[in-house]
Formats: sequence, structure tokens, C-alpha cells
Amino acid sequence: MGMTITEKILARHAGRDRVTPGENIWIDVDILMTHDVCGPPTIEIFKREFGPNARVWDREKVVILPDHYIFTADPHARRNIEILRAFAREQDLPYYYDVGTSRYKGVCHVALAEEGFNRPGIVLIGTDSHTCTSGAFGLFSTGVGNTDAAFIMGTGKIWVKVPETMRFIFEGSLPPYLMAKDLILAIIGDIGIDGATYRAMEFDGEAVYDLSIEERMTLTNMAIEAGGKSGIIAPDEKTIAYVRERTDAPFEIYHSDPDARYHSEYVYDVSKLEPVVAKPHRPDNRATVTEVAGTKLDRAYIGSCTGGKLEDFIAAARILKGQEVRIDTYVVPASTYVEQQLHHYKIDGVSLYDIFVNAGCKIGHASCGACLGGPPDTFGRTHGTEVVISTTNRNFPGRMGSKQASIYLASPLTVAASALTGVITDPREVLV
Repeated sequence: MGMTITEKILARHAGRDRVTPGENIWIDVDILMTHDVCGPPTIEIFKREFGPNARVWDREKVVILPDHYIFTADPHARRNIEILRAFAREQDLPYYYDVGTSRYKGVCHVALAEEGFNRPGIVLIGTDSHTCTSGAFGLFSTGVGNTDAAFIMGTGKIWVKVPETMRFIFEGSLPPYLMAKDLILAIIGDIGIDGATYRAMEFDGEAVYDLSIEERMTLTNMAIEAGGKSGIIAPDEKTIAYVRERTDAPFEIYHSDPDARYHSEYVYDVSKLEPVVAKPHRPDNRATVTEVAGTKLDRAYIGSCTGGKLEDFIAAARILKGQEVRIDTYVVPASTYVEQQLHHYKIDGVSLYDIFVNAGCKIGHASCGACLGGPPDTFGRTHGTEVVISTTNRNFPGRMGSKQASIYLASPLTVAASALTGVITDPREVLV
């Protein structure tokens, strides 16, 4: 019996020839990532359990990327940054990307890719549930709690149960009105927010490999919204080219065997899919855009690790160019690189930044922004009963601030189309 790509990576990091789903194994960790929300408690536990003068197991393998509560005057948020800053200085960590400096990168999941930390075949663990984003590069990545992260910080190891794998195949050529967000919302709508609990979600098929690396990251990012332990896409030439442009570090390529055993397999014909949304207040509360078209909106939001990448803004700008939004529309780049590219990337000679400003959008600085709600002064945060259409990844009550707000999740194309009309709108109506 063959093994899946996930099983092969875990076997390699356990020093074994093979593993099977359900086994509990110790594995070596290649990268530990943390940020300003979970970093301070992880550090506190590390010092309590390993000693106040303990050193991290490998300073080259700890990456700290503050990103969640950055552009705020909140004193607790400021305190967290100070804790990270002091720890990075004490441990002499080369991969701390400090706020307020040229090293600041923005959202951790996007920065990990841009800075070359995502390499095929490695194990990358983070103190954030959306760490599964990195699986788009053919590696095993998952989020853990602060105690597990502190243990990794001291030992470089973690105990995991080998997950079963669910396989999702998207056949055909992706129509211009669909994006990766539509594909993953279709899956979550089918299997539910617990349909992949503690399983690896493996994505395959012509439509998946036609996607850019950034779009693939949207698929793996939202594996957690179905309860998944991880999301993964086997590497191809696009993956290798992306990685090699950013790092010379070694990596290994793994693919699932033809006779690998899967928990289940789902096959989609993308030509038969429509733009979809997730209605309040769950990511699996799926509806086609046509079913909810005309729903009145107060706000549109384009940003986050799921919807704030360059590809997302290019898609939105295709619709907004030369138009004017009818509702408050917030644009929040996921990384400082993307923020720079808003000024450099042009459509018909007009920069993305100017397209958004001319359309009446409000543009924020690179960070998680209002995706996690945040302090009251967070850019784009909800405060009342706003009805929002957003490219973010969660729509639970209070996720974007106010517990009374209602959030619809959608692709950048659908969000941009809806921003123009003030109601939920099918992007096929405005795409040219």
C-alpha cells in the first residue's frame, strides 16, 4: 500500500520508512512560526518550563512575524510587541520582523511564502490556525496551541497523530468568474465545518494546477474552516520556481503514490460551479451568489491572508477600474510587498492603488486588519449592525469586531462587484 504526500513527509520527519493514519509519532520540526497574539504566552510557557535562561532549540528555525494588532494605540497590543522584541533580542533571533522598521512584513502566512520559509517537504508549525496556508507548497503545516509551540521552541519536536487524507479534485479549466475562494467555499459547503476534522485535505486536478501559487494558498488556508489538520498541494514547476526565487535552502519533493489510500475523494467539474458566498455566521453556510443577489450591504472588505494577496487585488481592480463604489470599501494588503505592488502593478497604465482610490476605496497598511476584529481603532473593524461582504476566511459573530455585524464571505471578484452596487452582485454581471 502506497502513502499520501502527507504520510511521506511525516514519515521522513519521524525517521521512519512509513507511517499509517492514526499512529502517534514524534516528528522533527523545521520551522516554528509565532506572532504578536500567541507569541507572548508561548514565550511565557517556554521560560516557565525550560527555565528563565533557556535558549531556543535552533535560532535559525524560529520565525516571529507580528501582524495581528499592529496599527493601533491599544496598550495591550503594544505590550505584546515589546515582549516579542525583548525575546528576539535575548535569543538573538535573525528572523524577527519588527514593527515600525523596514523589516516589518505584514500577515505571517503570506510573509512566510514571500521570505522563502515555505519549502516543499518540510514541517512548518505555527501558533495560528491558518498556518495550514503553507501547505500550498507541498509541505506539512498546521497550527498548534501555545503549550505545544513552547515545547517545540525548547526541543524542536512535536507529537502528532498521522491524519487520514481527504482528496479534492477540480477538473477542467477555471472560468474567469471563479477564484480559489469559490472552490474552497464549495467544498466547505459540501462537507461542513467539521467535515475534515483532524484530516489532511489534499487538492488536485487541472484547475488547481492552473492556479497561481497565491491562489493555491487560498485553498489550503481555509482547510481549517472545515476542521482540517492541514491542507496540501503537491509541488509542480510553479512551486519550485517560486521557492527558488526566494531561497537557496534545500528541500525535498514528495507526491502521493497512485495506490495511496484516502479517507474519501470528491471530484468537481469547475465548468459547472458558480460564484458562491458563505452566509452569516458560518463558513459552511453556503449559497450561490444568485441565491442571495440583491442583499443590501453596508461595507465591503478586501484583505487578509485569504484575500489580500496581489492576485486578489488584481481581480478586484479589473472590476473597479473606472467605476465608483457605493458603500464603504476597505482595501488592506496582506504584506508590505503587496502594499508596494499596489503602486507598481498597473492595468492599462493605471496603478492598482490609483484604481482603488479613484473608485472611492479606503486603503490601509499591511496587516491582518479587521479580519480578527481587533481593538476599537482597528482599520475597517465593525462596531454595530453592519452587513459586510468580505474576502476574509471566517464569519462567526464578532470575528470582524461587532457581534451584531453580519459577514458574507466571497471571492475578491464578488466583493468588488458588490461594492459597486451596494448589494450582493454576481461578478458575471460586471466582468468585461
